Amino acid sequence: MPSITPGSLMTLETYAKVRQEFRARVMTHKKNRKVHLGENITLIFEDELTVRYQIQEMLRAEKIFDEDGILAELDAYGPLVPDGANWKATMMIEYPDPVERAARLAKLIGIEDKVWVRINGCDPVYAIADEDMERENEEKTSAVHFLRFELTGEMIKALHQGVSLSMGIDHNAYEITAEPVPAAVRESLIKDLTA
Repeated sequence: MPSITPGSLMTLETYAKVRQEFRARVMTHKKNRKVHLGENITLIFEDELTVRYQIQEMLRAEKIFDEDGILAELDAYGPLVPDGANWKATMMIEYPDPVERAARLAKLIGIEDKVWVRINGCDPVYAIADEDMERENEEKTSAVHFLRFELTGEMIKALHQGVSLSMGIDHNAYEITAEPVPAAVRESLIKDLTA
């Protein structure tokens, strides 16, 4: 898998020149990396390109150009790049109305541990959530979680051979049964996996 290093990042000046084109490329790429689970939860699967974009945007927004600052951003976002045996996703819990959102987040405690992917013929793989920090308390869960799905060699091989992929959630307040992943998304996600 390609890695993001300080030397592979654009300078602030270079990024300013290509930002609109780069952003358009990333937004097009992300269309095949989103999975909607019901009306209120979206998984955005990260990869080298999406994480590179996030780092470049943070460097730009914070006007970071020194080595220590760049390394800090790489340390913060680098772990979101899949390593060839897993998928990594940002989970967004989306309720437009703030009052409803607060009430739902209180009922959805623990949902991040109930999200799964299933490769046809295999048991579901549940997410390993929020490895960087705890994102919920006794009162509510967060609207954003970071998930990792670890796949076995057998699962990866099966996906490369064309078996179907589905995703869902087994939470008592938000249950989504096996929803097949669209073909374009499945093909994009398979590119993250090395056989």
